Amino acid sequence: MVIPSLIVLSHYQAESLIRAKGNTAAEVSPDLGLTTVTVALQNEKICFPNGEYLSWGAVDEIAANENNCFVVEGGDVTVVQAFSETFERVYTLYPTESAPTMLVSGLPMHRIKDTDPWRDTQSKIRAMGRVSGQVLDTATGLGYTAIMAAKTAGQVTSIELDPAAQDIARHNPWSQPLFDNPKITQIIGDTYDEIEEFDSSMFSCIIHDPPMFRLAGDLYSLAFYRQAFRVLKPGGCMFHYIGNPHSKSGGRVTRGVIRRLQEAGFLRITPRPQAFGVVAYK
Repeated sequence: MVIPSLIVLSHYQAESLIRAKGNTAAEVSPDLGLTTVTVALQNEKICFPNGEYLSWGAVDEIAANENNCFVVEGGDVTVVQAFSETFERVYTLYPTESAPTMLVSGLPMHRIKDTDPWRDTQSKIRAMGRVSGQVLDTATGLGYTAIMAAKTAGQVTSIELDPAAQDIARHNPWSQPLFDNPKITQIIGDTYDEIEEFDSSMFSCIIHDPPMFRLAGDLYSLAFYRQAFRVLKPGGCMFHYIGNPHSKSGGRVTRGVIRRLQEAGFLRITPRPQAFGVVAYK
């Protein structure tokens, strides 16, 4: 279920409302920067065109919190956050000046230093060249990879391990095409297991952006890479996000990844340092 007419704000929008205080109206984004609407500024509250409202006290509360996004509903504000009892992780929608990222127990799932989550995702897509045909996205997260891939792909299959993470995506305005686009098929499950269910030579492209090695070591394993090689069409490619290749840990993990990809059968592995990963060709 997609949540309709959802108003989600962060400190960026709240601060712009505070600057406009004293006027009778202001332009503000109700969806973390995707669009703007005109809101009425009254003495006690802000009124949105869809009938939602927000007290100035709530605006101050949002403005004071730089680490969260808030859903506005019935005049109340609620932090966009979820706890996974299965994996004992906290997922939080974290604002940036562009698309938000998701914190997984405090760690951002996108690069946000000197870039933003949207541009970070674009760099991964560009690293592969043109994305077309059947595409496998091994880690849905907020769905940005699937959303961008679907612009040129025939069909995208996207796998998410944790329903709690999907709940965050449902409350993120930038993620709504994940639920609206008929070219995107979502699967809830473990990619390590789910990949065994796909036919051989099924996908033209694989976008593999797993959690860091210490959280999902099986998705960096030789056994997984062999399955990825099996389901990839001849001539197809897989982008594998690894992390900063210039860091001590990133360099070590990258060397191990390249070695195992070669052992799995990939013919050519090309570093893509600007995207913090490699592209492996079958």
